Formats: sequence, structure tokens, C-alpha cells
Amino acid sequence: MHLTLNDAKTAARTLRRCLAAADATISHSRALEIVAQQLGFTDWNTASARLSAVHSGTGVSVPVLRIHDAALARDFYLDYLGFTVEWEHRFEPGMPLYLRIHRDETTLDLSEHHGDGTPGTVVWVPVVNAAALLAEISARPHPRLSPGIDRHAPGGPTVEVTDPFGNVMRFCETIE
Repeated sequence: MHLTLNDAKTAARTLRRCLAAADATISHSRALEIVAQQLGFTDWNTASARLSAVHSGTGVSVPVLRIHDAALARDFYLDYLGFTVEWEHRFEPGMPLYLRIHRDETTLDLSEHHGDGTPGTVVWVPVVNAAALLAEISARPHPRLSPGIDRHAPGGPTVEVTDPFGNVMRFCETIE
């Protein structure tokens, strides 16, 4: 497996988050520079160029999920599942929302546009520890959800949650 530019950016975000938990703060650019040096590069610009060049062929896919209500989507994906907004777009006020969100290595696009995605889509998301994810989201209860772990799911222990629009998120701890 090759280290990607996104891996390096994730490492910088994780570094900042860990330092902040210890009451130490650094800027995002300083975190990028530290990660670049840890990876053996002289600076972030060099790391960014080299890591971008390593990636060839197709990129990481981004599922597009159909939503019907931006407020419900934000409540579920941001407040409950812990995703953060990467960017959002409307052609003008009152028009449908298109929203890109991410959590760790998982990126999703949420769209109110007719024809984007199909309600009832299933997204399989690998996780390191399904029990830890379940504990985290259970600490932020959702009024219509009470997920558990299916320890006998085909891919490994799986936490499954269904969004307000019928889309299913399967967070699976893969077992080697």
C-alpha cells in the first residue's frame, strides 16, 4: 500500500487533534510541515508534490447519497455520526444542496438534486474498531436509532445505521 497525499493530510489533522487534547496547539501548516519531515521530505511542498505524483490510475471513489432535507442530513451525518463538512454548494438560495462531508478516510457526497443517488443505497465503510465506533455514536443518542454490532456479519463485526432517507451505512471491522 502506498502512502497518499490524503494519508499525510489525515496525519496532520490527527497530530493537531492529539496536541490540542494535551493543551498544545499548532497551526495546520506547521502540522503539515512536521508530517512532511516525519515522512523524510524537506518540507510540505516537496511532500505534496511527491505524494501526488505517486498516485496514478483511478482515484478514491466518493458515493453520492440522495437526501431530501438538509437539516435532517446535517443532524444525522454531522451531529450523530461525527462527519464534518468539507464544502457545500447551492446554485442560488432555495436551490437544492450538494454537500461533501468526511470523517477520517471516508468521504461522502450528499445531494438534494433529483437524479443524484438513489434512496436506499448501501455504503460499506471499513473501521478499525466497530465497538469503539458504536460507543462513540451511542454517546450521542439519535431519537430513532439504537444500533448494535452484528458480530457475525460476513465481512466482520458490523455496525449498521440507516439515515433518514433510507440510505444504509455499514461500518465494518474487517478481520484478516
